[in-house]
Order: sequence, then structure tokens, then C-alpha cells
Amino acid sequence: MGFLWPKRRSRHFPVEPHPSGHSPLLPRDPAPAEPPRHHVPLPTLRHCQRHVTPHPRCSDHAPVWAEPAQPRPSGCDADSPLPEPVAAMEPPDGSRPVTISDVQELVRRKDELEAQIKACYELLESQKGVGMNEPLVDAEGFPRDDIDLYQVRTARHNIVCLQNDHKALMKQVEEALHQLHAREKEKHARDEAEARAEALSQSQSLPQPFARVNAVSPGSPAGIAGLQVDDEIVEFGSVNVNNFQNLQNIATVVQHSEGRPLSVTVIRGGRKVHVGLIPKRWAGKGLLGCNIIPLQR
Repeated sequence: MGFLWPKRRSRHFPVEPHPSGHSPLLPRDPAPAEPPRHHVPLPTLRHCQRHVTPHPRCSDHAPVWAEPAQPRPSGCDADSPLPEPVAAMEPPDGSRPVTISDVQELVRRKDELEAQIKACYELLESQKGVGMNEPLVDAEGFPRDDIDLYQVRTARHNIVCLQNDHKALMKQVEEALHQLHAREKEKHARDEAEARAEALSQSQSLPQPFARVNAVSPGSPAGIAGLQVDDEIVEFGSVNVNNFQNLQNIATVVQHSEGRPLSVTVIRGGRKVHVGLIPKRWAGKGLLGCNIIPLQR
């Protein structure tokens, strides 16, 4: 009796249908994977609103969330454009110096920037005090669901940009104040130089005095005429530095001019002053009521 081999089964043997309705020999569509626990889908990101490429003003170039979760306060609103970067203060015609009104305008812009920065910080404080450096993910690495990520990222980005603007603006204020002070100092020095030059020219053009008044009695003809102590006489009637010899020359002119106007020119405080003197009798001694001494030549 020979050995009987088992009957070979066909490759296409009949197969019972699977309860799910899929054939075990045919590829099945993979079942959708169940999302991890606490999974929060991240919104898409876009670049900062103003700069597509990194910009010195936005030093960290922080992206902002594309879709807002809820309305944002107007003080630090991401939909409204950021204020334009601070431009260098150039005179319109390239030659006009900085004025006080220019400095006041810079200070006004500085106050506006500081108000916007304060509003952004207040927004961060309202988001559980996350500040500028607190993490925005939880311990498992997922985005935090207890804060508005859109507002926080937007506020941080705006703070960086506004602080850079504030720094540039403060530099402009410092330069403008320096220019103002330098111009005022230069003007003061120029005025002093002009005053000294004028005084020097006047002193060089003033005639040489020959006598000085060292006493004036109140109510005397000299006092009524306006003569003052330390007036230096350059002309007394017909007497001047060229023909003056002694006080007798002045006494002679006074005696001959009693009751008549007498022209007297004196130097007072570096300036020439003309005095109309009328020698006459009065309650005191003499016709003038003043004491005159000669100057050493």
C-alpha cells in the first residue's frame, strides 16, 4: 500500500465574509487615530503685521496668531496697525534749526508711545499676569487653555516694537535738547562779545575827561540839572581837555554864565551825557552846589 499525500488546497479557497464587511485579503482604510488627551489644535501662524522679513524694530520678530479667540481691547489691538516707526527729525528745507515746538512734538509722541506700552502691559497683566517671559505652554507642552494666546503674543510683539520706537524717540529728544542748549549758549556768547565790542568802541571814541564831580548838594543848581557823583567832565561850557589848565577856568565860566544855560558834557557809565546847567544863587554856597576835582593826566 503506497503513501497517500494530502490533497493540496487551492490558493483561491472560499473565505467566510468578515463581520465588518471587509475582506481580510483586501487592504482596509486605516482607522482615524484618536487625538491625544488634552489635545488643543494650534491655530496657524503668520508673520508680524508690518514686516515680512526680520526688522531691527521687531528684535525678536515674534509671530502672532492668525485667528483671534475673542475681541481685544483697543489699547493694544492687533488688528489696528502699529504706529509708524519713529523717523529721524529732519528740517523741511534741510537748514531750519530745531525749535522748541519741535521738542514739544517729540515729547507728545513719547507720551503716546508710553501710553500704548502701558496698555499692552495691562493686557498681559489681565491674562493671569503672564508678562513678557512666562511660558505659554503647560507642563505637557500643549498651549495653555487658561489664557488668550492671541492677545498675549500680540501684546508681547507690540511691546517690543513700541519699546524700540521709544528708545529711538528718546535719542531724538536728547539730540534736539542738545542742539537747543548749544544754540542758546552760542547766542549768549555772541551777545556778550558784541556788548564788549560795543563798549570798547564807545570807550575808544569817547573824549578824554579832565575833571570829575565828587559831591552834589541836594536842591542845588547842579542837582536840579542832573549832575551826579563820579560824572567825568569832558566839556564845561567852553572848557575842554585841550584848554583846561586848572579849576579857575571852570570858575571863570560859571561867573560869566550866571543865570544863563551852560552846556556841560559828562561821561557816565561809559556813555556821553549832556546836561543843561544854569548857575545861580541858591540857599547853599556858590552858584553850582557841587564839588569838582581835576583828573590826573
